[in-house]
Amino acid sequence: MNQLAERLSRISEPQTIKMAKLGRELKAQGIDIVDLSIGEPDFDTPVHIREAAKQAIDEGYTHYTPVAGYADVRQAVVYKLKRDNGLAYTPEQIVVSTGAKQSLANVVLSIINPGDEVIIPTPYWVTYSEQVKLCQGKVVFVPCSIENNYKITPEQLEAAITPKTRLFMFSSPCNPTGSVYSKAELEALAAVFARHLQIFIISDEIYEYINYVGKHESIAQFGDLINRTVIINGLSKGFAMTGWRLGYVAAPLELAKACDKIQSQFTSATCSITQRAAITALTGDLAPAQEMVTEFKRRRQYIHEALKSIPGLKVNDPEGAFYMFPDVSAFFNKTLHGTHIGNADDLCMYLLHKAHVSVVTGVAFGQPNCIRLSYATNMATLEKGVERLREYLK
Repeated sequence: MNQLAERLSRISEPQTIKMAKLGRELKAQGIDIVDLSIGEPDFDTPVHIREAAKQAIDEGYTHYTPVAGYADVRQAVVYKLKRDNGLAYTPEQIVVSTGAKQSLANVVLSIINPGDEVIIPTPYWVTYSEQVKLCQGKVVFVPCSIENNYKITPEQLEAAITPKTRLFMFSSPCNPTGSVYSKAELEALAAVFARHLQIFIISDEIYEYINYVGKHESIAQFGDLINRTVIINGLSKGFAMTGWRLGYVAAPLELAKACDKIQSQFTSATCSITQRAAITALTGDLAPAQEMVTEFKRRRQYIHEALKSIPGLKVNDPEGAFYMFPDVSAFFNKTLHGTHIGNADDLCMYLLHKAHVSVVTGVAFGQPNCIRLSYATNMATLEKGVERLREYLK
């Protein structure tokens, strides 16, 4: 039999997608599954953005676009970065892609050679490490504790850097922990990077608008780090546009050109209609996005208090995104309702098949003592899920 490529053995299917798939299979069998595994807003895209897409169809925006996106779409990104973040870019430094995941892939492929080291604080989003592995880079994980709200310290960062370090990847607000780096925390990390000029920084800011503690802060604002920082963002989370598939990179010019070159050989440009809608999303009324955040904040308050009240769960205090990431190690090596729980994977399978609640193992995010729950669903579903957790974690 013909053999497939060796690179496939270096990566695995994301656990987030695996759990969603298992949940759908059980639902198809008629089982009432409470799905707390998927990080997708349960809101529809705001009306004014949908109307812009309809108008684009009527106006004939149905043809190929430049690989990096229409010029006025990239200008809309420049406008947004200046308005929201106080950062100055040119349209040539923006590359629009088919979702933030492709934006990340373009950047990693543009920077990492075999053997290069990439520092990733854990917990981290599942795709970071897999993309580095595809490039035959070496992932250097830095474990971050729940006591520090899962955030890396300057001392940990300095200790992880070697002459082979080429890239640092992190998100704020963070998936899976909901942690948000403050301006002071980012400035302290920036001081470390100022001493190591060979390192690029990927700042994944896709959850920027879903922030419960005030103004979003980007590490690109400090000193000359903008010349080594790549901002990853998109429309999926803040505008409830997951199915539209638009992410973007804001990067130093040469790196942006490299991303354009790589993308030209994979997908070329993203959807023309989505790009036209993106202009309205990025430059238009943010009130619908703010209304979503208000509702997420209400849900966060409920599920945070509810999980804290379940004996055995150790809960951090997330300040953004829409996830809870409790430490569940108190349940390891115990028997619950006749099922032995050895680790977080066992607990997730137990909750899926016995409690009929779908969550994701922390192993997927580099933290084997935890599980991730998404509260990007309605309150009735959340309340049902919490009651099942309470019952089956007794």
